[in-house]
Amino acid sequence: MIYLDNNATTPPHPEVVDVISRVSRDAFANPGSPHALGRRARRVLESCRESFAHLLGAHPDEVVFTSGGTEANNLAVRGLTAGTPGLIALTRGEHPAVLQACHSREAAGFELAWLPVDAEGRLVLTDPVEQSPWFTSRLRLVSLILAHNETGVLQDPLPLAQACLRHRVPLHIDALQAVGKIPVSFRALDCATLAVGAHKFQGPRGIGALLIRRGWNLAPQAWGGHQESERRPGTEAVPLIAGMVRALELFHADVDERMARQTRLRDRLEQGLRQRCPPVVLNGSRTHRLPNTLNVGFPGLDGEALLVALDLAGVACSLGSACASGSAEPAPVLVAMGRPAELLLSSVRFSLGPQTTDADIDEAIRIVSETVQRMRSTHAAEFRGEVVTTG
Repeated sequence: MIYLDNNATTPPHPEVVDVISRVSRDAFANPGSPHALGRRARRVLESCRESFAHLLGAHPDEVVFTSGGTEANNLAVRGLTAGTPGLIALTRGEHPAVLQACHSREAAGFELAWLPVDAEGRLVLTDPVEQSPWFTSRLRLVSLILAHNETGVLQDPLPLAQACLRHRVPLHIDALQAVGKIPVSFRALDCATLAVGAHKFQGPRGIGALLIRRGWNLAPQAWGGHQESERRPGTEAVPLIAGMVRALELFHADVDERMARQTRLRDRLEQGLRQRCPPVVLNGSRTHRLPNTLNVGFPGLDGEALLVALDLAGVACSLGSACASGSAEPAPVLVAMGRPAELLLSSVRFSLGPQTTDADIDEAIRIVSETVQRMRSTHAAEFRGEVVTTG
């Protein structure tokens, strides 16, 4: 099986697995316990916190470890909107973890305002941002996905972040698909909070983090302990945290080579598909996107049927967010981009990982192109009323 669904999850790096095993053995104790073994686990935890903060341009006391990106996003959205109801501004293409958390606040009297995007899926802002119709005195939170999980499109949040800072409005950034794929600096982004999930960059599942800028108060969404400066209770998963930090260290150790290699392979995949099974239509931005993500439409085909056929043929890919799987509705981000109807339900996402090889890409081009050609031929014959047999 050729695995091209790395935006859903990545296989953990062997060194990460080793670190988790070692820390599970050597620092197994509860880091909140006062005895020697507990203090050993606490030292590992705080060392990891310092390393993680350094890698992401944050202070150690700004790091809150969570069970993953979904919890981090929920904690930010709900924790930053614990006061007087007002407006929450976001794009229609936000990840379900953010979108549904925002919808949950409607029961408390909040209203949602939708930020416009252009045909590439990039945020459209007025100049100055304060003149936007949604930027009012009732604005309580703005949330933005930094790198889109389905299209790979990258946003430039700085103009929005600076306007939010001027008016003391918190900006939350969902950086799950960005961290570990491109360099990310919490300090440079000028946001209030930033969510991270380890399994998106060869770390373990079940661990993530929320960075909370100094000066912003965030109401906890669970109770039962004093951990993480009383912002997220629960005994810290020290082995998983150590594994996440090691995964991020490995990314930063060869970030330029990783990005260049994945960009080359991604472009090779796109060019190969364009040559062998046209028409193939790119969804998103050609220049402002993740190096590993290719979202393309195959006009005339049904994306779900194509996905099944590719799975049977040995290529693992997706229609978009795994957290939204099972929905027959078009991807909200493609609808917001104004994509034509023939592309809304014929688009597939291929997402590469550090383990993807040239041979993987060449074989994927062959399998995908042959599958697309066969399905198009079958559909054309059915349209003409011909009898089609398989086998």
